[in-house]
Amino acid sequence: MYGDFSAVYDRLMREVDYPAWAEHYRGLLAARGVPEGARVLEAACGTGSLTLPLARHYRLLPGDRSPEMLSRAALKAKDAGLSLPFIAQDMRTLSAHRPVEAVVCGCDGVNYLLSPADLRRFLQSAHDTLAPGGAIAFDISSFHKLSQVLGNSTLGLKEEDICYLWQNAWQPRSHRLSMQLSIFVRQQHPEETWRMIEETQVQRAWEEEEVIQGLSEAGFENISCFGGMTLSKPAPQDIRLHFAATKPHVRICL
Repeated sequence: MYGDFSAVYDRLMREVDYPAWAEHYRGLLAARGVPEGARVLEAACGTGSLTLPLARHYRLLPGDRSPEMLSRAALKAKDAGLSLPFIAQDMRTLSAHRPVEAVVCGCDGVNYLLSPADLRRFLQSAHDTLAPGGAIAFDISSFHKLSQVLGNSTLGLKEEDICYLWQNAWQPRSHRLSMQLSIFVRQQHPEETWRMIEETQVQRAWEEEEVIQGLSEAGFENISCFGGMTLSKPAPQDIRLHFAATKPHVRICL
């Protein structure tokens, strides 16, 4: 997964307003006491589109398990004049040289955790990586989006330099969405040729209650869930949810 796809991912996601998304995350972290300049570990950073605006405000440690995604993210950071310590690591086994003040995981990263055990491992490793009083913030595509909006649909795009066919298959028993993408990219040399990229991805739809329970069991407190890019409780039709929580301070019993 993500080999050739990393080369066209940003092209397909160009309409996403990553600076605005980063600002939303800044608000979630600030509300939990994470200051500007804090050490923040970013899990599943992908091609770094959210990384770059976040790095303007934090000492960011971005990581991903895909070498192709990391290479592209590092190139984008260099082009932006940023020197970032990209880390090759799985989001289920997060680590840093010393505790961080926040963990962030954007852009559906948690939807790629396909089992309750994977979700537990991610949340526990995030908890273990955080300093006492640190915060976690992440988003998911909602259960409604994966099961109903995307569901068993077929989507398509045709533009001058890129086309794709996106076929979805919803699996109600496992709460998983299988996405088969056939992408055609126009090549400059030789002229009038197209390169085909086949990509299959699977995401897990998580219920709000499952995630909140997972955060609680991992030891987090002050747990909140928000609908979309707001600070309001989720509505049934929201296609994205944001979660934020805090690792408790060390309590000393005398």
